[in-house]
Amino acid sequence: MRILVIGRTGQIATELLAQLPVAGHESLALEPPEFDMTDAAQVAGAFDRFRPDAVVNCAAYTAVDKAEEQRALAFAVNATGPRLLGEAAARAGIPVVHYSTDYVFDGTKDSPYAETDAPDPVGAYGASKLAGELLLHLAQPRTVTLRTAWVCSPHGANFVKTMLRFGKERPEMRVVADQHGAPTFAADLAAAAVALLPRLAAAPAGDAVFGVTHLTGAPYTTWHGFAAAIFAAAARRGQAAPTLTAIGTADYPTPARRPANSRLDCTRAATVLGIPPADWRVGLERCLDQLMKDPAA
Repeated sequence: MRILVIGRTGQIATELLAQLPVAGHESLALEPPEFDMTDAAQVAGAFDRFRPDAVVNCAAYTAVDKAEEQRALAFAVNATGPRLLGEAAARAGIPVVHYSTDYVFDGTKDSPYAETDAPDPVGAYGASKLAGELLLHLAQPRTVTLRTAWVCSPHGANFVKTMLRFGKERPEMRVVADQHGAPTFAADLAAAAVALLPRLAAAPAGDAVFGVTHLTGAPYTTWHGFAAAIFAAAARRGQAAPTLTAIGTADYPTPARRPANSRLDCTRAATVLGIPPADWRVGLERCLDQLMKDPAA
């Protein structure tokens, strides 16, 4: 298949572009400055030139705190962009894979969120991502949106790399222990898209595979629990571990509110898509092996 990938250097896009050729697919990856997904003419031109069989949108405005001040930009990238991609994909008769976030929920539920739970974003980032989901699925019903959370990888900026860096610099680390979720490695999210692509290409509108599906790692933990696992794994590889202290969200204020509950129920991913949650502890070992073989990273 010919896969148009929106995004090239982000965490998921990097992993996806490594996996697609292994699966026998051809890909074209586009991102700024040479491509603006909020420009209808540029989106249409990309489809006309490459003539893809499917689109995977890995691009997003993800600066959660800055989104409160840059609301228009967040909505342009996270809502207008997906709408234009959906419209172009519908005209071409091809499916879309899109990634979204736990931030579409307010995080106040006491149990994991299911796809049937009503979204209620509390910040600009979550609101923009929810708008993107709605506009994309309205434009092209043959879309799979994978809602995920706590994405990490050996690439870009993420919690694993931040903890490793701070762990070398500081004898003590204070990490929030009252926010719950599941780390999700970008390689697993990319693998989900690769596994779905042939099925999506053959599936008609209305097939159960299309729609919003939650997909994170497993098991659930907290940021503090994740940090402890990172430092334990790093220690096994010879890096000294700092003393880890649990704190509350109130002790680490941020401009945008973070969900206290980012747990997503991934039952539909396993039963309908045939993609069960991957164990993030396995992903962490794989990630650290790669990072510690590459000192520059």
